[in-house]
Amino acid sequence: MPNARSMHAPTEQAPRWLAAIMSLAVGAAFLGLWFSLLPQWLGFKVEMSGAVRWRWLAAIPSALGFSMALRCIWDFGWTGRGTPAPIAPPQRLVVVGVYRHVRNPMYVGFAAGWIGLWIIFGHADPSLIAAVAAVALAVHLFVVFYEEPTLHNKFGADYEEYRRNVRRWWPRLRAWNQPN
Repeated sequence: MPNARSMHAPTEQAPRWLAAIMSLAVGAAFLGLWFSLLPQWLGFKVEMSGAVRWRWLAAIPSALGFSMALRCIWDFGWTGRGTPAPIAPPQRLVVVGVYRHVRNPMYVGFAAGWIGLWIIFGHADPSLIAAVAAVALAVHLFVVFYEEPTLHNKFGADYEEYRRNVRRWWPRLRAWNQPN
């Protein structure tokens, strides 16, 4: 059984603050790309009349989802000493914050954020829904066939212990406390 020291053995090559800043820069670039491309592709437009104004309530889960994703990006840099980009991955297993509830909170946060935006802007074209479902399937397959084996190879028993205790997509109500 892993101990807290083995789960967080220092292997950092850059200072913690530099890794956190690099992670935020990668996250900002990713968010900027998606926020500049997807709204037009999804046909988003702002309406404020009639019942449509109630759609703005979806801004709450949308903001919470994107905030959760940003917190995960920060955790990758501050705790993991890396970025969300596969070319500069975390050097330490990140099992803090939201990661104690669900293994893929960054994806869950982005999904909540985009679903909220979709509700706000009210575009339910069946072909776009099918495209989003295909993207969701592709993300799932990427996690199962690339991310999880990569994490297992890099972090071994520590990752397997984490994987046994924290679900991939559905959050735990109580945070997992890793063994000491």
